[in-house]
Amino acid sequence: MFNMFKSQSPLDLTPRNCLVISLLYCMGSDGELDPEELGHLMSVLGRNTTRQQLDALLRYARSTPPQQFLTEATPRLRPDQRLCIVLNMIDSAMADGEAEPGEQRLIMEFAQNFGLSEADLTPHFRTLVAKNDRAVLDR
Repeated sequence: MFNMFKSQSPLDLTPRNCLVISLLYCMGSDGELDPEELGHLMSVLGRNTTRQQLDALLRYARSTPPQQFLTEATPRLRPDQRLCIVLNMIDSAMADGEAEPGEQRLIMEFAQNFGLSEADLTPHFRTLVAKNDRAVLDR
């Protein structure tokens, strides 16, 4: 009976699935996933995505520690895909104005595992900060 909770088939760690799983770890680092965040994940997966596909990714993220995921996913991803994932994590963490300490640690862990240095990320980070600084629109 308890086997019903297990994934029916192994999850394919495609680059898009890796992005969603990474965002799940980032969004869940504060202990909760908001409905808005789940809606964003569905849009990342694409218009033909089913709730079952998202549920499979949620199960994977809940049952797999980030370090194990990084060990499995990193060799499957090209450098440009790794950068894309980390930048999306940063953008997600900064969406509400400031990344929480847990999000910051997680993002840096991913960046290091993906072979990205702080120097590699700094120009992109500045761009994302400018993008998310909507206060300039009110000045």
